[in-house]
Amino acid sequence: MDPVERVATVRYADAGGLPDALRGADVLFVYDFLSRAVPGAWHAADRLRWLHIASAGVDPVMFPELRHSDVVLTNSRGVFDSAIAEYVLGVVIAFAKDFAGSLRLQQRRTWRHRETERVAGTSALVVGTGPIGRAIARLLRAVGMSVTGAGRRAREADPDFGRVVASEELTRHLPHFDVVIAVAPLTERTKGMFDARAFAAMRPGARFVNVGRGELVVTSDLIAALREGHLAGAALDVFEQEPLPPESPLWTMENVLISAHMSGDFVGWRNALVEVFADNFARWREGRPLRNVVDKRLGYVPSTP
Repeated sequence: MDPVERVATVRYADAGGLPDALRGADVLFVYDFLSRAVPGAWHAADRLRWLHIASAGVDPVMFPELRHSDVVLTNSRGVFDSAIAEYVLGVVIAFAKDFAGSLRLQQRRTWRHRETERVAGTSALVVGTGPIGRAIARLLRAVGMSVTGAGRRAREADPDFGRVVASEELTRHLPHFDVVIAVAPLTERTKGMFDARAFAAMRPGARFVNVGRGELVVTSDLIAALREGHLAGAALDVFEQEPLPPESPLWTMENVLISAHMSGDFVGWRNALVEVFADNFARWREGRPLRNVVDKRLGYVPSTP
């Protein structure tokens, strides 16, 4: 924050002190991107002109008062793209090569030869065609997978996906893929999009990966699909309730890989988030266009292929 502190008065606040810190402030940097404190402190934002959040998702601050205000909203798009793509590639390979099964056998000191799957030649549907989805597509294609995107509008000849289908017709396309990866932003249209109907539409034996938002998924429906054996497995980095409650059956399912909302958190990510804000702050002071301006009607930064 040194470049910002040299040219501006910076107030640091926790959730309790946010209303006092907001009074008279021109800019708000929401560094704790999981915090839900901003709506409750919004009454004190008497001269706020710009809000920046240290995440790609903006749902924690997408409340009606901000949505309908003149305050510009930006996010930290671009920081996590490659790291999340590597995570997705990692879990796809981990499932195909049954690394979890090998670890369980190792812990029991059991030598058991078995065959595993090939990744090349399988197919993936990436639901969400923003920068993170595109980074995922590029890595999966590099190992020989056929990748299709699902986005707001259908199109052909996309540079990263080849083909993009419309998310509104998701259930029609789900049966055609071995792996389905959720990375869509959380909006009113996408909340709960992976429900019993969606999981039933997926190919028997398919696997599901969620690196988007937990609320994209109806968790009870996912658990049912896994228990019934319709889905072969799931890799989950985000959940409807975080931390995932200890009593959740997901913890003990052998075909589920769980991580603690960390798929994009590489060594140095915290500094990278501040650097994005500091760069945008310099632009703001100089009157230059800001990067990563969110369309508040859509709930994300619009992408162009």
